[in-house]
Amino acid sequence: MSDTASPTSGSTAYLILICFVATLGGLLFGYDTAVISGAIGFLQSHFELDAAAKGWAASCALVGCVIGVAFAGEISDRFGRRTALVLAAVLFLISAIGSAVPDSLNEFILYRILGGLGVGIASMVSPMYIAEISPAHIRGRMVSLNQLAIVTGMLVVYFVNYFIAGLGGVEWNVSTGWRWMFASEALPALLLLGLMLLVPESPRFLCKKGREKKAMKVLQKVHGSVMAEQEIAEINESLRNAGRSSLRQLLQPGLRKVIIIGVLLAVLQQVTGINVFLYYAPEIMKSVAGSESNIALLQTILVGAVNLGFTVLAIWRVDRIGRKPLMIIGTVGMGICLAAIGYASSAQIIGPWLLTFMLGYIACFAMSVGPVTWVILSEIFPNAIRARAMAISTLSLWVANFVVSQTFPMMDEQPWLVEHFNHGFPFLIYAGFCVVLVAVVIRFVPETKGRSLEQIEQIWKQKG
Repeated sequence: MSDTASPTSGSTAYLILICFVATLGGLLFGYDTAVISGAIGFLQSHFELDAAAKGWAASCALVGCVIGVAFAGEISDRFGRRTALVLAAVLFLISAIGSAVPDSLNEFILYRILGGLGVGIASMVSPMYIAEISPAHIRGRMVSLNQLAIVTGMLVVYFVNYFIAGLGGVEWNVSTGWRWMFASEALPALLLLGLMLLVPESPRFLCKKGREKKAMKVLQKVHGSVMAEQEIAEINESLRNAGRSSLRQLLQPGLRKVIIIGVLLAVLQQVTGINVFLYYAPEIMKSVAGSESNIALLQTILVGAVNLGFTVLAIWRVDRIGRKPLMIIGTVGMGICLAAIGYASSAQIIGPWLLTFMLGYIACFAMSVGPVTWVILSEIFPNAIRARAMAISTLSLWVANFVVSQTFPMMDEQPWLVEHFNHGFPFLIYAGFCVVLVAVVIRFVPETKGRSLEQIEQIWKQKG
């Protein structure tokens, strides 16, 4: 590992340090979205929620995600990628404290929505920032670090939830334990807020704002002086050809296609069911596998561990195998596991082995669709429209996430569906969407491995 910049290689240690700080946004993304999994059962008892209200309590943060993403493109384009992540950290901190002390469900929902704003901003800006600062030959691995941070945040909060739940009995958890689960997020939020003030702005944002000298200094540290000059020239050429970003520009024929592809990938990442497992894992364990509450929380930790381990595998392989092969292999595996869960549940062939298919699904997602979707979204959009295009795709992702999270408990607890499918119906639906995702990747997604962002931009110009 190179600790100091050289004319040809730059400082790998400096790049990793920057990316590590940026991925704290991803860690909080994972922490904030997964904390609800351990709290939702106790929250349901505390506020006496029916199925629809339970879905709203679990998914209300996603409304904030949608709003956050809607403004994240404008914020990051006007004030910078780093400023956007600082704002996200402040929102995480406010949400952590506010969600822990509400007297009513409406108060809780308000603070969860504020946290969702932070998640929405971080989910878009963190991978974009990393992609814009990383060299092409390791960009896939660097962006995948953000997904690693997301699943690390999830695994950490699964442990935190399990530890807090063990501090008292059911009554204490219903009245108090869930509050500490949400309050625990304040610590990583403070860490992100402090460290983001120490990293540089994205060189592509700096060039876009005419601050080329500052961009050059950042690129020299990361790429080395030789590659930095070439990179600056490519960035400026791209910006000159593109002109000023606008909504009308996004709808031009050549760019419209890449926007549609980005939206399809974002939506399909969600409607294949991943966040059902991440948000409702303990509830699924209890309803499908018949686990008790404490065992279900412990099994959720196993889900997080598998998620983390196979995300590491994806980071290792994404720049070697390529984006498309990983996406196709992983999605096929996800579909098989979902179909098995759905069929076994419907046929009431219940047993501990169902956990194997659940873990198999998580493993396939973690090594493919989870990290690689974010890699592709951070790469495929041209420089001049990247922030706004990322915002549109990520907005679509969170809308799909909200729909899935809101409808899962309604399908899972619907009497007719339970009678005929025994909790298996949602998983069969998600398996069908895996087939659609495979078709989209094969037909429409180009391979971006080893290409600079500007070279990827040329693909769309040639196809347009």
